[in-house]
Amino acid sequence: MPASVSTAPSPTILLIGASRGLGHAMAAEFLNKGWNVLGTVRGGGSRTRLHDLADDNEGRVEIEILDICEPDQVAALRDRLSGRIFDMLFVNAGVTNNPAETIADVTTDEFIRIMVTNALSPMRVIESLERYVPATGLIGVMSSGQGSIANNETGQREVYRGSKAALNMFMRSFAARHAGTSRAMAIMAPGWVRTDMGGPDARLSIEESIPSLVNVLLSKRERPGLEYLDYLGRTVPW
Repeated sequence: MPASVSTAPSPTILLIGASRGLGHAMAAEFLNKGWNVLGTVRGGGSRTRLHDLADDNEGRVEIEILDICEPDQVAALRDRLSGRIFDMLFVNAGVTNNPAETIADVTTDEFIRIMVTNALSPMRVIESLERYVPATGLIGVMSSGQGSIANNETGQREVYRGSKAALNMFMRSFAARHAGTSRAMAIMAPGWVRTDMGGPDARLSIEESIPSLVNVLLSKRERPGLEYLDYLGRTVPW
């Protein structure tokens, strides 16, 4: 008799912020691992690298429009996805600012922009969409090693650091509120990576960071609860 062929559907990741940089690289790596991807891009009608991935992987990539800083768009995406189940929800979207700008120098408007984009909005997405991730799934966010309070011995990038530390705290609060579930949760530090956001002087290439980071996430699915991990799977101190 011929060997049986598995008919189980491929796992799917809901990847928030997948148009370029680390998010696009994550989408490509999950596709390489046999996953399907529903990725979000910001509106505006311009073609992104995620659209190229969709063309190259027919039927395996879906694209939704989302600006995470617009609560109405988050609510609309939640409604459009009603009834769907995702094996992983990962929020990658984020921004940086002038790294030399201290908390003494930053304007109120710039401070609000960074904090809303990097801390408040990712959590709003998670609060809205976590219902579509089962107990066997994983919810994760892209943070940074610079969000570690214990490791901050040099200062610099103060506003960005503060926004990622806030994101980490909000994720810890979210995990505490869901302590009775068996779901895995991850705060990821990808390292300093050469992207538009990381800049040309960053220590790591995307190829040195993202494939390993994806492997860490896949392994983390077997461990319930929240962990703060780097791209090599090492625990980052809070």
